[in-house]
Amino acid sequence: MLILASASPRRRELLTQAGIPFEVHPAHIPEDLLPGEEPIAYVTRLAREKAQTVFAQLRKIPGAHADGADMDVDGLAVLGADTTVTLDNQILGKPADAADAARMLRLLSGRSHRVVTGVALATAGGIEVAAEVTGVRFLTLSDAEIEAYVATGEPMDKAGAYAIQGRASRWIPRIEGCYFNVVGLPLALVCAMLEARRG
Repeated sequence: MLILASASPRRRELLTQAGIPFEVHPAHIPEDLLPGEEPIAYVTRLAREKAQTVFAQLRKIPGAHADGADMDVDGLAVLGADTTVTLDNQILGKPADAADAARMLRLLSGRSHRVVTGVALATAGGIEVAAEVTGVRFLTLSDAEIEAYVATGEPMDKAGAYAIQGRASRWIPRIEGCYFNVVGLPLALVCAMLEARRG
């Protein structure tokens, strides 16, 4: 049984789209950046901590399945993931407020940036960690466009203050790499990790 250690509706949608059965048990861990931590190290650390935390919780709980059945630890796999946006090696996480969202969008305007997702798969046999990086190009945005976009509320729970699958799609002429990574979960990478585990 695959457990998604995330409350992200986008990650749930992507796993469902890929036809992967799963249950959701969000991890509640601090997501603070450590001093001097690089973007890939940051997202892979958080993905690992999310997967390990939920795996440890579920293996101790009788009736942990959604249907009340006991969890089969040997068949348990917990997927943790964390996504961030990085520009000039500066991490742009979720905006604190509307002003912060506008600040991030001004930084991204007319430039290319990277979206980095760390993924971790925790099983009884240990934990596997990987990362995916996608390059994203933004058109130049006017102040009016930024203000109108922020007013929709769409940027507020998104790393880098935008959703490629939403209204921001009109400003992204090109990406290099996995589209689904920018949405929040690199599906091909995750599926390869799951296949290797079965393997």
